[in-house]
Amino acid sequence: MNLRDIQELMAEIYLERDKRRGAEKTLIWMLSEAGEVADAFLKGDDQALRDEVADLLAWLLSFCNVVKIDLEEAILAKYGDGCPICKSKPCRCPPK
Repeated sequence: MNLRDIQELMAEIYLERDKRRGAEKTLIWMLSEAGEVADAFLKGDDQALRDEVADLLAWLLSFCNVVKIDLEEAILAKYGDGCPICKSKPCRCPPK
């Protein structure tokens, strides 16, 4: 299953609900999931971390569905040729 397939799966499961909720509230839910990822990581809870990163991706894909972004296309357009700044794989930009 590729990223587009997973995005379509999220649409099949949640798109109608997500559209009713709206982009702003879906974005807020996604950001709250990022906090749950951080919490699970800091606690060292590997199972919770796996669950929370899955939730975070699901919410990101749901947000993309609501705002009509094909995330696979967007990622490949920006990163498909390597680092968007130095164009290398791996990135050769100086560390920040």
